[in-house]
Amino acid sequence: MKRPHVVIVGGGFGGIKAALDLAKDARLSVTLVSDKDYFQYFPSLYHTATGGRLAQSKLSFGDIFNKPNIDIVIGKLVSLDRVKAEIRLDSGHSLHYDKLILALGVVTNFFGIKGLSEYAYGTKSVDEAEALKNHLHTQLTDDKEPDMNYIVIGGGPTGIELAGAMSSYLKIIMENHDIRHRRAHIDLIEAAPRLLPRLPKSMSKAIAHRLRSQGISIYTGKTVEGETADALEVSGKPITSHSVIWTAGMATNPFFKDNGFTMSDHGKVVVNDYLEAEDNIMVIGDDAATAFSGMAQTALHDARFVSTNLKRCIRGKSPRKYKFKQPITVIPVGPKWAAVQWGNHIIYGRLGYWLREMADLVAFHDFEPWGKASRQFITEFGSQEECPICSNSFSKD
Repeated sequence: MKRPHVVIVGGGFGGIKAALDLAKDARLSVTLVSDKDYFQYFPSLYHTATGGRLAQSKLSFGDIFNKPNIDIVIGKLVSLDRVKAEIRLDSGHSLHYDKLILALGVVTNFFGIKGLSEYAYGTKSVDEAEALKNHLHTQLTDDKEPDMNYIVIGGGPTGIELAGAMSSYLKIIMENHDIRHRRAHIDLIEAAPRLLPRLPKSMSKAIAHRLRSQGISIYTGKTVEGETADALEVSGKPITSHSVIWTAGMATNPFFKDNGFTMSDHGKVVVNDYLEAEDNIMVIGDDAATAFSGMAQTALHDARFVSTNLKRCIRGKSPRKYKFKQPITVIPVGPKWAAVQWGNHIIYGRLGYWLREMADLVAFHDFEPWGKASRQFITEFGSQEECPICSNSFSKD
């Protein structure tokens, strides 16, 4: 009897977790399609951009997948043929599916603001994180009079984590190169009236206090209007800087709109109680119009849900309805300090930091056995600075 073919598109949290779970059932044939041959661990990209090891944010598929029941295809999804039940990749290769799980993730959205795509840096991928790290390094070591004005746009978790880590990293660069210490001016700009507007006000206030204690200036209710090679235009005023980092905007992958999926008022894909967008097509993670969509924990929860339901159907059982699960929010702010919202409880400080570290260990174990997950976890405590102006590499274990 031919095994049903499940095609999963997307090499992020949701796609990889679904592939690993479904591969445990020998009655299914599983193919994972990804445009990269590695998994990007998004929660640590800000750390990679500020001196952390690349290995902390990059897990090769070879380390994750050792199941003979998974085929991995490297390519980018370009179109969908619903009649033939096929997807087409940028290579021209087509794949037939019996069940299709789309976990494409989101894309950067500059909201049409002039100059941002050309001049701003990002931290949404390993390549972007490495480019930002090299820029921060080069900007300090190459220039006789470096511009010490740094601007982070976006008062969400990524912007806060990055701003909190930048100050320490800039000091490390100066120490490694015997550069006379100069104070860096780090501005954090948010369009909403406060940081983290979806979280409790007390949490926003505590995080803002922590950032200011590190010398970071916070500007809320400010609109970014454009960027040039030398300045950022904010609410009608130019701010001189050659180091602007955009963390503010993300949008649903354009594949869905381009291929006729039904979209919600918030621009996400409408799904039913089983995370189905259409017959035999499921959408999980960041692109689905569900509660807490956009969180890594939600993507993992969605993956477990769809894989469990598919295995239930194989056994002739009825699928269960989707129930959202409120994720735990953990936001690191500088060295060994984090804010945590766990249900109705809010935790600050070093305990919050260690809860974040333990959350990373558990997350790695979602993809790897405990031994590999522990080795991956240890990379978080090392640093790596690839020097672009000399042959050696500064690193600390």
